Amino acid sequence: MNSEVQRAAPFRSFHLFTLFGFEVKLDLSWLLLALLISWSMGAGWFPSRYPELSVHLYAWMGVAVAVGVFFSIVFHEFSHSIVARHYGMPIRGITLFIFGGVAEMESEPPDPKAEFLMAIAGPISSFLLAALLWGSAAIAQGAAWPQPVIGVLSTLAVINFTVAVFNLVPAFPLDGGRVLRAALWHWRRDLHEATFISSRIGRGFGTALMILGVVAIVGGNLIGGMWWFLIGLFVRGAASSSYQQLVLKDMVEGQPVRRFMRSGPVTVAPSLSVEEWVEEYVYRHHYKMYPVLDGSRLLGCVTVDSLQGIRRDDWSSTRVADLMESRSASNTVDAGTDTMALLTDILKPGGRSRFMVVEDDRLVGVIALKDLLEIIALKLQIESPGRRT
Repeated sequence: MNSEVQRAAPFRSFHLFTLFGFEVKLDLSWLLLALLISWSMGAGWFPSRYPELSVHLYAWMGVAVAVGVFFSIVFHEFSHSIVARHYGMPIRGITLFIFGGVAEMESEPPDPKAEFLMAIAGPISSFLLAALLWGSAAIAQGAAWPQPVIGVLSTLAVINFTVAVFNLVPAFPLDGGRVLRAALWHWRRDLHEATFISSRIGRGFGTALMILGVVAIVGGNLIGGMWWFLIGLFVRGAASSSYQQLVLKDMVEGQPVRRFMRSGPVTVAPSLSVEEWVEEYVYRHHYKMYPVLDGSRLLGCVTVDSLQGIRRDDWSSTRVADLMESRSASNTVDAGTDTMALLTDILKPGGRSRFMVVEDDRLVGVIALKDLLEIIALKLQIESPGRRT
């Protein structure tokens, strides 16, 4: 699976290594997947197939499968990344998380051919790895190797084959959905329409998985049903966000920040008390950030988050200047800046969601991620391919 630029996952990612210029990171949520694989293999899968082995061996076999799955996912995503780089598509890195792995694309493929080859590379690599593992298991069987080795090799072969088949489902953003998008893009000559159709199919597939999960839970398969439901929820959400990201990128790329900013922002004076600021500005205008001006000179900004360290009894004696964050490159952007470049900064882990906009050293507006999302929602509602006649 590969993905467009998106907000960081709620868990923290750690750098593992860099290979062929691609950074591989591990999201902490992947550890839950590793634990689930180890437990399910060691407590259920292997005991049912190799009943004569010890509990200790079952546990180590489960761990071995989890490690093998880790390298299988990396291999799958590297296949995407290498083809993407060949066609000039920047890949920020590869991140492993609870639902597998993702090659983090920074832009859309240049043409349907590049999209198709990049997408199909993942399932092909998993099929090849499955064949290699099955062959190794057969050799190990013929050479009378220990059963734990044979069991791990054959199990990893089954997992890679299953991953390949699942990813070929024509539901965006799975690899099969990207193959479908490439075909629609080539046929209809319209990337937006191709993405819209394939993402709708992806949403439907995700919904079907969620329903399957609920049925499984009702039938008594709590763990399996929960995972089917969560995977379906992820696929459904990713399918929707993929189309939204495409529309957003086309709308803002190459456009200056001044086009999307809120002009005439509500400002406050540095001498204003915190109590007055909250009562007269925050509760009245409902913004989370307010530029601080001394006359016409921009000093910085004050945010609602800054109230966390101030006791309510001290509001009347504390001034906005005491809480103010000074103007800097981290909270200010030039009106002529490419909005897509700003959005990329916003989407980085720990990135700000609001900026003051200046032109010729004067405050001219404020831009926030919330405003951009509202604009994209309107555009999706008005210009959706499903509304075209």
